[in-house]
Amino acid sequence: MDMISEKSLRIAFVICFLMFIMTLLTLNKSMMKLKEKTDELQKVKIEMDSLQFAADSLYAELYPCEVELNRYEIAYKIFSERNPKAASQYGDIISQETE
Repeated sequence: MDMISEKSLRIAFVICFLMFIMTLLTLNKSMMKLKEKTDELQKVKIEMDSLQFAADSLYAELYPCEVELNRYEIAYKIFSERNPKAASQYGDIISQETE
């Protein structure tokens, strides 16, 4: 092999090696960004799970109150059918004297 072709071969090898190193660094940077995004998504998922748990807890606490309120409404309707005057007085007390 002559000197020029050996020198050209070495230069080509160095250029390829440098390109390989740059590619590895770029890939590493991309992987780090991907890991950061994955970590952010994991944090968002944890926060969403926490919010869903809070919403479920609030609904669980609200449900018995809704059932009781519906019972009172039904009882008030039945009471107003059986004794309209007393139901009217009761309605006045609720709307005017308990606020």
